[in-house]
Amino acid sequence: MADVAAETVVQAHGFDAGRVKQDFPILNQQVNGQPLVYLDNAATTQKPQAVIDAISHYYQFDNSNVHRGAHTLADRATAKFEQARQRVAQFINAPAAKQVLWTRGTTEGINLVASSWGGANLKQGDRVLVSAMEHHSNIVPWQMVAEKTGARVEAIPVDDTGTLDLQAFTDMLDDRVRMVSVNQVSNALGSINPIADIIRLAHQHGALVLIDGAQAIAHWPVDVQAMDCDFYVFSGHKLFGPTGIGVLYGREELLNAMPPYQGGGEMIETVSFDGTTYNQLPYKFEAGTPDIAGAIGLAAAIDYVDSLDRAAAAEHEHALLAYATEKATQVPGLKLIGTATDKCAVLSFVLEGVHPSDLGMLLDQQGVAVRTGHHCAQPLMQQYGIPGTVRASFSFYNTFDDVDRLFAALDKARQLLT
Repeated sequence: MADVAAETVVQAHGFDAGRVKQDFPILNQQVNGQPLVYLDNAATTQKPQAVIDAISHYYQFDNSNVHRGAHTLADRATAKFEQARQRVAQFINAPAAKQVLWTRGTTEGINLVASSWGGANLKQGDRVLVSAMEHHSNIVPWQMVAEKTGARVEAIPVDDTGTLDLQAFTDMLDDRVRMVSVNQVSNALGSINPIADIIRLAHQHGALVLIDGAQAIAHWPVDVQAMDCDFYVFSGHKLFGPTGIGVLYGREELLNAMPPYQGGGEMIETVSFDGTTYNQLPYKFEAGTPDIAGAIGLAAAIDYVDSLDRAAAAEHEHALLAYATEKATQVPGLKLIGTATDKCAVLSFVLEGVHPSDLGMLLDQQGVAVRTGHHCAQPLMQQYGIPGTVRASFSFYNTFDDVDRLFAALDKARQLLT
């Protein structure tokens, strides 16, 4: 596939990545004397000017703590904060805004469910299933609660292509499985998991399902009702929003039955030394002053994403991945890690005889930003028998020229290192 031809095909579907790129001021700079090529989107996405402006406007004109305020700034801040919650609920098609809980990110969302639901419901002999390709944040919280409750955490096998073994998962299910917690897309490989099948099969055995949507939320629309998941978590910073803000969606009956995750202000109804009664949803799980600017910034990011043709953006990302994959097959000594048939915009690879961190450093010297290491997926790296990979991850603001720059830089690095 020629890059010019691919650009023409995607633009014919109404998407111009070069124009979209102009909305992201950080991408218009040089790094080490070269125009920046940012290919670390699976770690965090960049922010459009609209998000930066929304956060700046809040601090410049509306900064105040939310709820219970008796003045205009507090009223404005509260209104924008709760409008942001409503905007997220609309974005993921949650039945009600009170089922959208603010967290610091995907990690805290999983910890909240593991601690609150898991601590109250898991017992000796219960099983929690996670996939072998999970991020550490979807392994360790379950291990921590399992240590306290006597439950077991077990890994659903993943084959050498990076595809979840659905038959093995089916065979693992029984009435002792209480929770299945899996990612929608692997951050390390880009594999897209068969979420609909996983949820259907788990529910047939009475198990709940938590979906880690951190790597999916920026690439296609999410409908939690159609998905029929019990919990869904994601991070704002992977959706072109600010860091430090995230979302946990949960079924209302489950959230109502779960004990609070933290104690403090806002999460209470009444407090006395004789006892405390807890607030209603969503505030029962939102102790303390929240990240108000983060919520407002996330709402602005959602508005920005929804202003684009998401189908055309997804097609563009798919074309980028196909183009990069084809170029990767032509590089001597390069081995792709993760070759599942159904993949999102992640290219993970190793180069024979070269440590990933050395390669990443030489790419950076040429202005190309990638991620190296185990990507918080050490069990998966152990399965492949490698210390880590080089990961190039794409977003809709990346262009085919960015891919060409990656492989030109890779060729120079390879000549120096091999």
